[in-house]
Amino acid sequence: MLRHYRMFAAYNRWANTQVYAAAAELSDTEFRNDCGAFFGSLHRTLNHLIVADRIWMKRFTGTGEAPTTLDAVLFEDRDTLAAARKAEDERIIAWTGMLDEAALAANFTYVTVVQPAEITQPLSSALAHFFNHQTHHRGQCHMTLTALGKPSLTLDLIYFLRSEGREWM
Repeated sequence: MLRHYRMFAAYNRWANTQVYAAAAELSDTEFRNDCGAFFGSLHRTLNHLIVADRIWMKRFTGTGEAPTTLDAVLFEDRDTLAAARKAEDERIIAWTGMLDEAALAANFTYVTVVQPAEITQPLSSALAHFFNHQTHHRGQCHMTLTALGKPSLTLDLIYFLRSEGREWM
């Protein structure tokens, strides 16, 4: 499973690069336009992804900032948002690179954000959710871009594996 999660960390960075490249082509109005995604606009959805990643990484590592609401807008400026995304992706890759099988199998405990409750579960299942959550909201980013009339993005894992991710095949 370690290799699997490390692959997902690398894929996550690659997919985020695709989304942010497409976002860079939008006008500010398009970037902030509510297209019906869960968090409305591409701007707010990309902020949510960083918010959620920071919350989970704080839970996983005990370090870093963790916003207290899931809809927080941490970055208004697109360039600052993109720089924060790159830094968070590198943090995720570095952390997954330090994990071992014992850590994945061990339970960890955290408190949820929306309806505070203490949860204990294996790290491996929480990590599966972590990467699945990112994929879910990147799908909403894709929908937002296509709703704005922009080209469809190719974000499938298999395309990553056939290009920059060949080391994971």
